Amino acid sequence: MVRGLLRPKPGIGRKGGLQSTSDSRLLSTAMRDTSGVLRSLQATTPMKFGVLNALPKEVSGTHDYTATNGAAPTNGAAPVDDGSLAGHESLEALLEKYLPEKELEQAIRVLHGYNQGKRVGTLPIDENVASTAAALDMDLKAYQFTAAEEEMREPRTVVMGLVQNSIDVPTTEPFKVQKQSLIDKIEKICDMAGESGVQILCLQEAWNMPFAFCTREKRWCEFAEDLETGASMLKIKELAKKWDMVIVTTILERDDVHSSTVWNTAVVVGHNGNVIGKHRKNHIPRVNDFNESTYYMEGNTGHPVFETKYAKIGVNICYGRHHTLNWMGFGLNGAEIVFNPSATVGELSEPMWAIEARNAAINNTYFVGAINRVGTETFENEFTSGDEKPAHHDFGHFYGSSYVASPDASRTPALARNKDGLMIVECDLNIIQQVRDRWGIQMTGRHDMYAKLLARYIQHDFEPQIIRDPQL
Repeated sequence: MVRGLLRPKPGIGRKGGLQSTSDSRLLSTAMRDTSGVLRSLQATTPMKFGVLNALPKEVSGTHDYTATNGAAPTNGAAPVDDGSLAGHESLEALLEKYLPEKELEQAIRVLHGYNQGKRVGTLPIDENVASTAAALDMDLKAYQFTAAEEEMREPRTVVMGLVQNSIDVPTTEPFKVQKQSLIDKIEKICDMAGESGVQILCLQEAWNMPFAFCTREKRWCEFAEDLETGASMLKIKELAKKWDMVIVTTILERDDVHSSTVWNTAVVVGHNGNVIGKHRKNHIPRVNDFNESTYYMEGNTGHPVFETKYAKIGVNICYGRHHTLNWMGFGLNGAEIVFNPSATVGELSEPMWAIEARNAAINNTYFVGAINRVGTETFENEFTSGDEKPAHHDFGHFYGSSYVASPDASRTPALARNKDGLMIVECDLNIIQQVRDRWGIQMTGRHDMYAKLLARYIQHDFEPQIIRDPQL
């Protein structure tokens, strides 16, 4: 068994779900500051690991706070949005509170599916890791997908990890301070993952900066870096080698070879600390405050699949999850796990979130790790996005809720909507072939027919195949 993962750990909930190892304690300076960067801010910037609103105190957001915590501000006071779902960290926590055991079991069966005839299993967590997570006020969960025992093949298990994180330095602080604070935070979480035996770890989209693309201010391009020598990349390569762990890191790439163009790029760092390859975001949103095309355009790397020490993986960055053929591209190239590092807000996409990654896992018969950032990020200057909303300072609430979906239609519960989180998932990759043999989705696909339709569709003189009622 992998290192650290199955040491005894208390905290199994009454209904079998692993409880969040979190509390509300502030960190001591020693615990949250190893680089010295944050220490210089202590006098002026109150900080908490996992803070939701790391923003200038004089700036307040304008989104609807009652949609998440169900409470309107009183006595003229500024609303305090804790990012919860009617006071609960996740939909699963809400259901567990209000549904009796029998009804809860059926609700979870329909919402999450069964893996090998039962709910997705939980795993014990290393006590030291659990203690660290509690001190950092993080949500820490561990699950296990199993496959049927086979006569000719041994189980092929891999342990993946998903990381969701907030910013914890105000967006008005110097860029170096903001970036270093996130590098320090992610280093702690990567160490937790490594101690837990994680073999492939995926970080959220643009983890090393605020998601400032709503502002259309070009100064945020300063966070872009070289994929070999940038500060974030150097730290990730160091951590990958330290823990014998593959790390997927999605950051702004500065392409010096091509006129210093900026790309939104996922980099796959191998277990030896080497860059295996990269994938640039295929689909760029132009909806609400997602003004990303101000900074970078559609990628040019296709649908690469990276053969690592542990599994063949693909990376479908954020908005690409809305495009069915984008998911298919990674499947056709042989992916066993596809990660979807994202940054998306509740008002826009939350009803889609629990569906899309699960659909992709079913349709393409691979595992999907869906990762969303967490927290509300506010910026000094107001902005608008041509969507008829008043000028505002914040993007809205990034609702976390990261989870893993299996090709057998089962999925894990989600991480919290309002906390930094690490999810550890052990899965037996044998289930991929087992599901393919059972359902035959790939075998029965009509790719030749789809290809002909698409070939016609991209022509300027395309005529839709519509058969009109002759009596109209």
